[in-house]
Parts: sequence; C-alpha cells; structure tokens
Amino acid sequence: MRHLKHICLVLSASALLLWSCGTATVYKVVSPGKKNELTFELTPKGEPQYRFSSNGKEVLKPSLMGFEFIGLPKMTENFEVVSTEKHSADNTWEQPWGETRKVRDHHNELIVHLKEKGGDERLVDIVFRVFDDGLGFRYLFPKQPKLDKVKISDEVTQFTFAHDNDVWWIPVHRENSYYESFYRKSPISQTDTINTPATFETKDKLYLAVHEADLNDFASMTLLKSGENQYKSELVPWRDGTKVYAQTPFKTPWRTIIVGEKPGDLVTSNLMLNLNEPSKIEDLSWITPSKYIGIWWGMHLEKYTWGQGEKHGATTENTKRHIDFAAANGFNGVLVEGWNEGWDGDWTADGSAFSFTKPYKDFNLEEITKYAAMKNVRLIGHHETAGAASHYESQLEDAFKLYNKVGVNTVKTGYVNKYLDKKEWHDGQFGVRHYRKVVETAAKYHIMIDNHEPIKGTGLQRTYPNLMSQEGGRGQEYDAWSSDGGNTPEHTTILPFTRMLSAPMDFTPGTFNFDYKTPAGAKVQTTLAKQLALYVVIFSPLQMASDLPENYVGKPEFKFIKDVPEIWSETKVLDSKIGEYVNIARKDWNGKNWYLGSITNSKARKMTIALDFLDKGKTYEAEVYEDGPGADYKSNPYPVKISKKTLKSTDTLELDLAAGGGTAIRFVPNS
Repeated sequence: MRHLKHICLVLSASALLLWSCGTATVYKVVSPGKKNELTFELTPKGEPQYRFSSNGKEVLKPSLMGFEFIGLPKMTENFEVVSTEKHSADNTWEQPWGETRKVRDHHNELIVHLKEKGGDERLVDIVFRVFDDGLGFRYLFPKQPKLDKVKISDEVTQFTFAHDNDVWWIPVHRENSYYESFYRKSPISQTDTINTPATFETKDKLYLAVHEADLNDFASMTLLKSGENQYKSELVPWRDGTKVYAQTPFKTPWRTIIVGEKPGDLVTSNLMLNLNEPSKIEDLSWITPSKYIGIWWGMHLEKYTWGQGEKHGATTENTKRHIDFAAANGFNGVLVEGWNEGWDGDWTADGSAFSFTKPYKDFNLEEITKYAAMKNVRLIGHHETAGAASHYESQLEDAFKLYNKVGVNTVKTGYVNKYLDKKEWHDGQFGVRHYRKVVETAAKYHIMIDNHEPIKGTGLQRTYPNLMSQEGGRGQEYDAWSSDGGNTPEHTTILPFTRMLSAPMDFTPGTFNFDYKTPAGAKVQTTLAKQLALYVVIFSPLQMASDLPENYVGKPEFKFIKDVPEIWSETKVLDSKIGEYVNIARKDWNGKNWYLGSITNSKARKMTIALDFLDKGKTYEAEVYEDGPGADYKSNPYPVKISKKTLKSTDTLELDLAAGGGTAIRFVPNS
C-alpha cells in the first residue's frame, strides 16, 4: 500500500482515457483518427487546466480555464470533478450553399462536470470536442441556487504555446472597429491584443488558427498577450466595463483551435460550422446564391453621390440601365446604394435621419422592382445605418416587410461608425445581439443578408443560411479612396488563411479599368488576370462584378466572370504559402466543372500545378485566362492571354504569374 501513489490506473473506453496518480486525475480524449489529443486535469489548487497536442507535437501547453464576475467570487479554482461523460458522433450533413456541399461531423467528446469544493458549491461543465482537424471547447453554467444573474468581468481561458511562434494578426479597435486592417506577421512576443481568427506558423511546422464558434448573446473573444508565449481570452466589453450580462443556464461560445500540416488544411476545415446549430430555417428554397452588379463603385470614384443632387446615382433611370446590363449578361441582382432618405449631409456622424421605407423622389421603388422582375433580375436593397443600431431596429419589421412586398430578397447592411449607438463596440455583446436580430428578422421575411462593418463570422450561417456574406476585412473599396494607396498585392494572398477562416467575404472583385483617378490616389494593385482569379480564391455566395458596367463591354475576359459559379461542391487548396501565393481548385455545385484560381504577391513567379484534383478518367477543355506578355500590376495590368487546352488529371500545368498577377481557369469535361 505504501507504494500506491506511484501506481497509475489507466482506463480506456472509446476515445476517453483516464488515469489517477495519487490525488491527481487526468482525463484524455483523442480524435477519431488518433491524430489530436486533449488532456484535462485539475491543478493542486483545483484550477481547471487543459493541454492539446497533434501527432505527438505539443500545440498548447497546460493552460488555465475559468471565469471572474462582478460582485461574486470568481470561478477559477477549488474545483472537484463530480463526473464525466463521453460521446462520439459521425454524421454527414448537406449545406444549402458553401465551399463544400457535404460536411462530415466526426468527433469525440468529453464533458467534465465540476463543482466547487466549498463556499456556494457552484457548478460548471466544460465540454471538449476533438476532431482530426482540431479542438472546440465551451463552458456550460447550469441553473443553480447560488448562481443566477451574473456580470462577467473576465474570462481566464489561456492559450499557452510551446514556442514563440509566428502569428498572422490584426489589432483590436486600434485602427478601426470592424477588422479592416492589413494582416501582419510577427512572433507572439511582439504582439499585444489581437483579433481572431489568428493564424499561427509554429516552430514544429504546424499551422494553427485560434477562433470561436457559435457566438450568441455573448461578447466576442479577442486574444490578450498575457505571458510568455501565451494569450488569454479578452472579451470585448460594454461601455460600462462589463464583459457579459448573463443568467443561468447559459453557455459560452466554443473556443476553437484548427490544426494542420499545410496552410490549406485550415481553409478546408469545417470545424467551426460543425460547432454551430443546424439550420433553424426549414424552407430553404428562397435562399439562392447571386452574382450581381451595382450602383456602388461609381460613388467611390466620385462619379455619383449617395445623397441627392445632380450626380445622384440611385435614380430610376440609372437603375434600369443597370438592370438591363445585368439581364443581358446573366446577372441576377443589382445593388443600389443611396436610394433612401437620410444620405444628405454628413450621414456618417448620425444615422438617425435614415428611413428604410422612404425612397428619394427620383427613385421609384415599385416601378424599379417590377421592371427588374420582368427581366428576371432582383433589386438588392441597401440599409446603411451609420451605426445607429437601435434606430435601425425600430424600423426593421417595416423595412423588411416592404422589401418582401416588392420582391427584394437580399439586403446589404452597413454600419459605418466607430461605435454602435455612439457607445458600444461592434463586437461586444450589444453588437452580437443586434446583428443576430437583423438576421432573424430578415429570415422571417425571406430576405438574405450581406452584412458590412459586421461582427466577425463564427458560423452563424449554418444556423441562419440567409446570412450569406459579409465584409469584416479590407475589401476592394480601399482601392478607390484609401490614403495608404489601396490594398497591397500581398493582401489577397493572406486573406484565405486568416479572415476567410471566419466567413464568406464580400470582397467585391472585378475591376477591369485601372486608369481611374481619385483624390487619394489609391489604385487596384493587381493585374486583370488576378481580378478574375479572385472569384475562385475569395469565396462569397453573393459575388459582385464591381466595376462600372461600361468597363465590361467588349472585353473577352468578362466571360470568365459570367461563367464562374458562386458556390462549390468541393474545394482543394493546392501548393500555397501565406503572403506569397495561393492556388485553389473548386468544383461547381452540381459536380461537373472545375475552376482554378492562382494568385501571387508583388513577386512574379512560375509554378507547376498538378491537376490530380480533376476527375480521373475524364478529359477536360481548359479555358485559360493568364497574365499576358508584359503584364505587371504597377506598369501594365491589362494584358491577358486567353487560350484553350485539353488536359486530364495526370497532367501538370505550368503557370507564369506576373508581379501582382494571377491565372483563372475553367475546366469543362469533354463528355
């Protein structure tokens, strides 16, 4: 008996392993393919602690867990394990739209039921789900006598890395409030507070992304550098400093870690979607992807104005011209900004003047929507709020009811202001509640949402598939007016592995005319061929051809934009390097044609692409749009070489990308 403390008892059942060494009990759960392993234990002080490894490599060292409250004792220590549960799941579900048509949810789950050993003996459960591509965990606070309404002051969840890894990141609130910053790469030690998803390149040659899933009635999680090689969860506060107002029973969002051996493994992970609830919308027939044009780029180029006057863009006549162009070229939507009362004067300062039901006198809403319907085109509505969220909510029902009546089934929302209601962050609990209310109300009236200046995506599109796309990053509009000159050639080679891990992005590619002049001197810093490739690289089920319609007339390259789908049944990320080059192959929704998008940064490069993603045993006619002779994003962005080739899965393809360039290919099977 005197040697008992040196003897470990090991129990194995499915994916759960438990062993006890003296008073210390350790719980483990491994992924279905035995690739990833999660370990949970209590420290000698009764502090919850987890660690995570992948293929034997330490991803996260022991990291503490827990919460602190205003006016109540913290729940970070003095716990005991009351019981545990283990579960496994393996099912496949189908998306109404996405980057893959079918999604497999295959995971092993460990639930740890904790109770304080003294005091109020409060309860909390921690749920871990381990997938072959990563980990998700969340806290559940049951209904209980000694814990009812709470004000959360801090979440102490730690992410402690084994090394001072490099991280691709953007700062929190320092430069803007809605994630519109350039991503930068630096060691953890040179960061402070960063947004998620944050993408790490580890010393052990792994790629990781830390993010969250199912963000609902909670504050967004940012990452505060809190120790050596360590971040902790830093919840975005209300104006009064409270992080979250809650009442038991409640649950937190999932904290997620995606892990892979290549950058592309992060892109093809469906872990975030699998951690969200299934669709609450039963009839999905009205949710349809769209390719659209708009009265939009002309405002940014100062050809038109949003407000009234001689240059007002949103007129009945101008909208009909855009509808005609859309109908003639196979587009099913026309976005019109500046159609409603409230744009005159400095609308960014105060959004309380906006009406979402009253059009300007030169915009006949019913006449336009009837005209569009005759052309098999729909008007895409626009609701800019200037951050006046409560004012918008007061009109939501009437606004969506009006759009439903006249046949508008998509709305682009906007929140151009540092704060919501002049006081709350976009990504605090107030903003989370507001954005969800908009999506839920829109669903009631069969309206799809394209949300600009949003809360970051955390997979809500699975639960409400009418949340189609959003901004939440530096889009192509920066190439019209940004004082820093516009988006760099590197920018779009970073987005797929950072911003795009959270949600589809309404980046608005499609520039064909590079000779515009604006006061800021900003320019689109790509070749024309790269603009085409972006339709494959940057995913959005609402995809815009953003240039002025007249700039597409007579251009053979426009055919690719008309041909390329918005949604995909399969996605494969080929050889890619974050910040340098991207190669993505996607198969159309019906499983027939393949498309390839290849882009580079400011460096010209030659690449050899294996075509083994093509269906075996088939030959394809490849329609190739590549940088032509002399193409260069700075001096000559226009040359595009268009050719056709017969190819099969055993072939390779040589790509010659110009500086800031790209290649776009459509593969059509011959039989």
